[in-house]
Amino acid sequence: MAKMSCAIVLIVWIAMAAIAESKFEEVKNWKDNLSLGEEKMTKLHFYFHDILSGKKPSAIRIAQGKDTDKSPTFFGVLMMADDALTEGPEPTSKLIGRAQGLYGSAGQDSLGLIMSMSFGFTEGVYNGSTLSVLGRNAAMKPVREMPIVGGTGVFQLARGNAVARTHWFDGTTGDAIVEYNVTVLHY
Repeated sequence: MAKMSCAIVLIVWIAMAAIAESKFEEVKNWKDNLSLGEEKMTKLHFYFHDILSGKKPSAIRIAQGKDTDKSPTFFGVLMMADDALTEGPEPTSKLIGRAQGLYGSAGQDSLGLIMSMSFGFTEGVYNGSTLSVLGRNAAMKPVREMPIVGGTGVFQLARGNAVARTHWFDGTTGDAIVEYNVTVLHY
């Protein structure tokens, strides 16, 4: 009886291994089974409005370290944002989407924000599509570059970069309008 149980276990194990190998090959070659067409390059230009002041701020502090307020770089602060993306720099410019996500101060000696944001578009051919930014934003540099690590909708399998330049900044409130030039490769 024990030999029969071992034989059954061995047969089940071999069958499971064969199924697992088949699934592994399927997952490993997943892109080959998609009919995505040719890879495309898209360039986008828009403005990001990060408003910390007023009656309805678009970014709020949700956490901080015990010594954050003593830090010249606000090291340890974590912000949640739902920022407008517009065609032009004016707050009244046409809304084309929202930047939603988190950013936090990760630099002790210089201002360096770690960003995890989703740029969700609401207009034109990009309506319903998103791009994901994940990386360091050296916010005090005149020009900075962040990686685009993914996307949805029109931007399936996106990768690329976002080049940001501060258009306007209020040092008293922390409010900022940032110009973005984004280049992505996608299917």
